[in-house]
Amino acid sequence: MWERQIELLGSNQLRIHDQMVMIESAKATTETLDALRNEAAAMKATNKAMDIDKIDKTMDEIHQQSENIREIQAALSAPIGAATDFDEDELEAELEELEESNLEEQILKPVITAPAALTHALTSRKPAHADPGDESNTTEEDEQAEMTF
Repeated sequence: MWERQIELLGSNQLRIHDQMVMIESAKATTETLDALRNEAAAMKATNKAMDIDKIDKTMDEIHQQSENIREIQAALSAPIGAATDFDEDELEAELEELEESNLEEQILKPVITAPAALTHALTSRKPAHADPGDESNTTEEDEQAEMTF
């Protein structure tokens, strides 16, 4: 008899435990559903504020203001006074002419090669057997002294 009552009490406890788990599960499902409803309502309210026509209008305003800023910057960077008289193409052509004439001058200019420079240096030196009393004679020491100053 006691055993039977113990079995009944055990099975009642299991039923109660199962019911508690189901109630907790139902409560969690209800909370999840409420959260989803709230999210849907928030998204709906946000979408009302973000009408595609309003977004297009805002983007058009942004583009218009950007264009206004570019026009203002272009107006401020435009030359004023004497600078407005210059023609860019004319200046470019003049620069090309100057560069060509400088190039022609450099091409026509005689080039002294290293052997010619050495020949010139050797012919300008006084011979070593020149008159020792001649003041125009310079020695290597004098030349080195001149180079250091």
